[in-house]
Amino acid sequence: MIGLNNRFSTILGARLISITQVHEETGISRSTLISLYYRRSKNVKLDTLRKLCDYLEIPLSELIEYTPKKIGT
Repeated sequence: MIGLNNRFSTILGARLISITQVHEETGISRSTLISLYYRRSKNVKLDTLRKLCDYLEIPLSELIEYTPKKIGT
């Protein structure tokens, strides 16, 4: 698969963490979290990703997986 794979919903589900809990403990808006959860987000602020990674205690590569597109194909 080429592109970005957002694993936010998978991580929350595995840890039984609610969007409300993440919102209350990080200050990230519920609308932003919902957009991430349902993979509707196109552009996410780096600060938001940093806060989520710090909160979940994971590296960015675990939250967002990127597979580069081959150039020239």
